[in-house]
Amino acid sequence: MTKNELDGRMFAHMVSAGAQHLSQSAKQVNALNVFPVPDGDTGTNMNLTLSSGVDEMNRNASSHIGEVAGALSRGLLMGARGNSGVILSQLFRGFAKEVQDKERVTHREFAQALQHGVDTAYKAVIKPVEGTVLTVAREAAKHGKVAAIRVNDVAELMEEVLHAAKKALDQTPDLLPVLKETGVVDAGGQGLVYIYEGFLAALKGDEISERREQTESLDTLTEIAHQKSAQSHIATETIEYGYCTEFIIQIIPEKESTRPFDEAAFREALNAHGDSLLVVADDDLVKVHIHTEEPLKLIEYGLQYGDIRTAKIENMREQHRSIVEKNTALETSDDVKRYGVVAVAMGDGIADIFRNMGADEVIAGGQTMNPSTEDIVNALRGVRAEHYIVLPNNGNIVMAAEQAGEILEKPVTVIPSKTVPQGLSAMLSFNAEAGIEENRRAMMEAVEHVKSGQVTYAVRDSQVDGLSIQKGDFIGIIDGKIAATHPSLLETAQQLLLGMVSDDTEIVTVFYGEETEASQVEDLERFLTERFPDVEVEVHNGGQPLYYYLFAVE
Repeated sequence: MTKNELDGRMFAHMVSAGAQHLSQSAKQVNALNVFPVPDGDTGTNMNLTLSSGVDEMNRNASSHIGEVAGALSRGLLMGARGNSGVILSQLFRGFAKEVQDKERVTHREFAQALQHGVDTAYKAVIKPVEGTVLTVAREAAKHGKVAAIRVNDVAELMEEVLHAAKKALDQTPDLLPVLKETGVVDAGGQGLVYIYEGFLAALKGDEISERREQTESLDTLTEIAHQKSAQSHIATETIEYGYCTEFIIQIIPEKESTRPFDEAAFREALNAHGDSLLVVADDDLVKVHIHTEEPLKLIEYGLQYGDIRTAKIENMREQHRSIVEKNTALETSDDVKRYGVVAVAMGDGIADIFRNMGADEVIAGGQTMNPSTEDIVNALRGVRAEHYIVLPNNGNIVMAAEQAGEILEKPVTVIPSKTVPQGLSAMLSFNAEAGIEENRRAMMEAVEHVKSGQVTYAVRDSQVDGLSIQKGDFIGIIDGKIAATHPSLLETAQQLLLGMVSDDTEIVTVFYGEETEASQVEDLERFLTERFPDVEVEVHNGGQPLYYYLFAVE
């Protein structure tokens, strides 16, 4: 029977089936991780992200597809974990925006919504990499739009979309050399294919249980996707653009009919004229905050889309004190700090070190346990501060941290630390008395200055960067690249350190993990002091799982 329309209940059924299929296949997705380390968590991240979206969707059951997609998008946003989860949330955020006013969609409108999701996801990633889930989503949506012209059935269209997704997935190794070298396809792309397989099964009426394992249910979800403050605070000495400018545009349909408002294009146009930019679009209102030297010019630009309901221009160089008093009355109370620092770390010892260095909150997380966007938002809200600094300390958490920063109602600076040593080095450079820009520059320089090393074990046989790795062997990683492997833990650690320490090295810091024996630590410390007598060596109990050693070389 031909079915060329899709309502909210059927869409929810598709999403639930996709989530069920992904949940059952998460381990297979994890196994596609390029490095043979025990932290291949793309499947876990996508599964937890989609589960959060389904939970919120089910709490807002409706036959209106726009309402269902909107609820799914909100749940995905707050539950997004890791880069793969953030990208997944953006795919469905764009989809939801495209169908938000529709009770049901035709098969062609469904194809267009998939394309809008791809467009949104690409905009969210500053430097998109081809051969990833983005490629798979793009090629599937592109083919879907073409196929929608010749088919008249939603299930038939989804079959075409899935076929294109699988074809694009098979081609990911040709676009990303590291995938070809390792002999796998992209993990995130495979996860999306599993979701689409669930979509198709639901549409065709195939047997897929609606009962799924509980992974992580959010008891309370605050709908704050568009709730940002129009305030941004910077230290007086760092002011480059002198006028704090705020205005609200009331969108006028007559003007929008000739010049439709595009939030992304509008933001990009304004961004070239200042900093600290916030653009929040909600229904027919657009709120703008920017620090600029051309306030009147930007307000005039906003008039193209509607009427200016309110506007305020403050000379920050002359009236900074009055701005702080007027816009941050709550934050001037005695118990509000200038900065709140939140770090992500795995291991009690490392968490204690971050706290001793000045971190206000430490989120338990890292490899295999990426915190969600909501976890980071909640941690930030637990600290009363004027400005927040986040240290993700893992490359797979940076995007979730940045997304949390967009949601929070106060200014947030994310230092994109990808390892614990980078995060600790950044904390050493933090100065509570300095301006945020000065701190950001100093902390970024510290991140770039330190060399990071990790020692873990291989979970499978593999060939990476010319190294033949056997399951169970120890492997040493320098700044994300496998550099050493050996059946002996000590030999692996020694090889790794020989590749990290140079004539300019002043200090080597060792953090040993929860499974590292005391005698092993003593052997390694003896090696360091004998081989590098002029280098200061510090040894700490990090208590981290999976990684026997973490090294910071400066």
